This record gives sequence, C-alpha cells and structure tokens, in this order.
Amino acid sequence: MENEVKEPAPKYNYISPEAYLAAERASERRSEYYDGHIITMAGAGFTHHVIVRNIIGNLFAFLKGKACQVLPSDMRVSTLVRDAYMYPDVVIVCGEPQLEDDKFDTLLNPSVIFEILSPSTSNMDKGRKFFFYREIPSLKEYIMIDALKTSVIVSRRQPGNSWAFENSNEGAFTIQTIGFTLTLQEINDGTDI
Repeated sequence: MENEVKEPAPKYNYISPEAYLAAERASERRSEYYDGHIITMAGAGFTHHVIVRNIIGNLFAFLKGKACQVLPSDMRVSTLVRDAYMYPDVVIVCGEPQLEDDKFDTLLNPSVIFEILSPSTSNMDKGRKFFFYREIPSLKEYIMIDALKTSVIVSRRQPGNSWAFENSNEGAFTIQTIGFTLTLQEINDGTDI
C-alpha cells in the first residue's frame, strides 16, 4: 500500500519523566505522573489527615530502632521503569532506602504502601495506582483504608507475583511485613468513624 504509514503514532501531550520531575520539583502543588500524563492531586480533608497521623504515630513508635521506617505523604515513589510517580499517604521502607537521584525525594523501594480512600480518590487508588504499585518489586503489601467507614483492604504479594486480598471491617489487621497489628480503633481515633 503506497500511503501506508510505517512509523509509530505520535504520543500527543506526552510528558517525559524528566520533564515531569523538573516541573514537579518547581511547583507548589503536587501532581502524579502516569504513562506520560500528569494528574494534579486534590486536597485531603480533616478525617484523612487524622487517619494518616494515627497510622504514622503508631508505626513510628513500633519501628523505632528497627530496620524499617515510616514516611509521610510527601515522599514520592516511582516504578523502576519510571512510567509512574505517585504520592502514597503513608510508606514503610525496610532496609536501606533506594532513591532515584541526588534530590532524595523519590523512593524506589517501598515495602508497604497505605492509601486513604475517599469518594474522590477511591477508584484511582483501587485501580490505576494499584496497577502501577504492583510494578514495584520491593512492595509486599498495599493497604487501603476507607475514610468514611470502618473498612480496610489489605493486598499482599504472593509467590508468583499474584496478589491476595483481605477485607477487615472490624477489629484489627496485621502488617505482615513488619509483624505489627493495627486496630481500626487506633486508625480512626479522633474521627467520627
């Protein structure tokens, strides 16, 4: 065929990982990056912040002096192939943190990631974000906590790179990576949940 195009179609509005990082580091607003596209992050409400505070407070006390540490939502994580840059609500990293470059703001080896689900972020956190988080070889557990009701979904990497899901609606759940149990009462302390 004479008019056949044998070149790949151009990626319109594609932004390189380098361009994203340069813009993100210069910006006052946080954005996430997925396959060449930038998504501006929405702000979080009071309950969200209280839940994050409770998780970090409990984990910080437990992990003090151990080989793992807990980090807040300003620590960006990336996939190894740099097709996604995301800001989890809470991160646990075990062992020596591996950072992308000398800016020390992008973690490559999270062990556990927490996301607080809200009506505006739930689909993204359960879908697109989890899709990219699964690409991170060091990630062992992905924990989604509902900000509106007493509900936690714990996803754990299994042999063969599959993921098992555990729903917890009452009581407590265990973060197997660090051998620590958090109660839903501890997580929701100070909220209306």
